[in-house]
Amino acid sequence: MSEKFEIRREVVVPGTPEQIWAAISAETAGWMFPSPLEIPADGSRPDSPIIATWEPPRELAIHMQGPDGWFNNLEYVVEARDESTAVVRYVHAGVFAEDWDNQYDGASKHTDFYLHSLGQYVRYFAGRPTAYVSAEGPESSSAPQAMGTLRSALGITSGAGVGDSAPVEVPGIGTVDAIVDYINDWFIGLRTEDALLRFYGRNAFGGTVDAAHHLFALATGIGLGIVEEVHAGVERGGQHL
Repeated sequence: MSEKFEIRREVVVPGTPEQIWAAISAETAGWMFPSPLEIPADGSRPDSPIIATWEPPRELAIHMQGPDGWFNNLEYVVEARDESTAVVRYVHAGVFAEDWDNQYDGASKHTDFYLHSLGQYVRYFAGRPTAYVSAEGPESSSAPQAMGTLRSALGITSGAGVGDSAPVEVPGIGTVDAIVDYINDWFIGLRTEDALLRFYGRNAFGGTVDAAHHLFALATGIGLGIVEEVHAGVERGGQHL
């Protein structure tokens, strides 16, 4: 049976309203995943029926509807707090058709990780060209211990915390310096000079351990090497579960 849900967050993001607006409208591949919206080069309102509110750089609302009362709404309100930070108020409302508790828990935890990644993108990589790559883990990574196995494959110790060094070994490239920018039982976030590397423990919500990365220097070859290595890490983790 379908049931409505609503997730609300208010976060402080290091950046100007203009930078944040660009990130949430045209540059979503830099911190979340590519948007299906085609944003005109001049930044004007897209010609799309799902845009409910387009008021740059303050308010963006996307409303999608479907049969039998289904809907999925995303809303952002951005307000400058001082010269270098802004407050983002975010609301995600919609309908889950089944397994409401598990889906809500997963969506809520993903929201926190995505909004954190938004802040990392705006602070370190705003406006840079992005290559977004992703891969689903093997079926064996749906096991409860899969995130622990992935940590081992990436060389991240159980006691690692935000700010700790987490070098990534990339075949043909060598060691790429990274730091842990987000870590808990469900997600791992690593930041390098030219990338945000993201790992999603969706095994906790009925899925697999997946990888999705935001690369800002793909042409150097390092980006491609990181993609190959971290995807191999997911595969290695699955093979040893």
